[in-house]
Amino acid sequence: MRRSIVLMLAWVVCVAGSAAWAQAYPTRPIRLVVPFPPGGNVDTFARMLAQQLETQLGQPLVIDNRGGANGIVGCDIVAKAPPDGYTILGTSFSFVVNPSIYRQLPYDVVKDFTPITAYALGLGYLLTANPALPAHSVKELIALGRNKDNPLRYSSAGIGNGTHLAAELFGLKAGIQMLHVPYKGGGPALTAALGGEVQITFPAVAVGAPYVKAGRLRALGFTGAKRVPSLPEVPTIAEAGLPGFQFDSGWHAMFAPAKLPYPVLTRLYTEVRKALEVPKVREFLAAGGYEARADPPPEFQKRVASDIRLYAEVVKAAKIAVQ
Repeated sequence: MRRSIVLMLAWVVCVAGSAAWAQAYPTRPIRLVVPFPPGGNVDTFARMLAQQLETQLGQPLVIDNRGGANGIVGCDIVAKAPPDGYTILGTSFSFVVNPSIYRQLPYDVVKDFTPITAYALGLGYLLTANPALPAHSVKELIALGRNKDNPLRYSSAGIGNGTHLAAELFGLKAGIQMLHVPYKGGGPALTAALGGEVQITFPAVAVGAPYVKAGRLRALGFTGAKRVPSLPEVPTIAEAGLPGFQFDSGWHAMFAPAKLPYPVLTRLYTEVRKALEVPKVREFLAAGGYEARADPPPEFQKRVASDIRLYAEVVKAAKIAVQ
């Protein structure tokens, strides 16, 4: 009995200490690892959210861009970091696609991470072309794509990235084959289309819209179910000549290393949810073709597991080679 009382008191002290520690957290800058180069939508949204979180937490969130291997390099850094809340990951749903694309990952996407929350859900990608391409509509693009002697080239943010899957699904539904040119992130993929290295790219709205409005890219369609409010003149791909086509651009989310203390997890989730209630944050996401989310950690954890299975089926259907 005496031993049980001692153990119970020790547990109470640990819980109280943990809660007190979380209340004080953070006491120093937080490193937010973005596993893609600057300029893409993952980086853009992470920076926007970080600015608001800095105001709420009273500590800087230092963006650390670690591009490479469709996000694997940056994810590995976070997986091996101490689970103290001072190193977190801001990434896209490519996180759950990679297990189906790569034979061996240096981490386990389920066991080595603590899901915090999905903070944005993408409604779709823009289908854009370099203005030099003689295609002004989806139908004209498909007609050009049927020329097997001169296949269309498209850029993506990496093998297995959402931009890659969207393009492969488009080609599959349209009955054309395009040449895939992968880059190390959305920024370099966009630059390739702007410079004429490739003819087609599927950027997120937040990234591609400024170039469409400036006339440096031609928007032929939107992959989502409805037209995006910030570019109402751009039809959906289904409207523009490929009935039934639809592909959303997945979620953006935050993760921490495995075994993150529950009070710190709760604090981070609470602050992200509070940030997403700020009008300018919600408006920024909406303009980029995304809707604000704040999935609770247990709910998001279930989605991560189900999405791993879902995208394994998509990768198989698109016949994307395992690396």
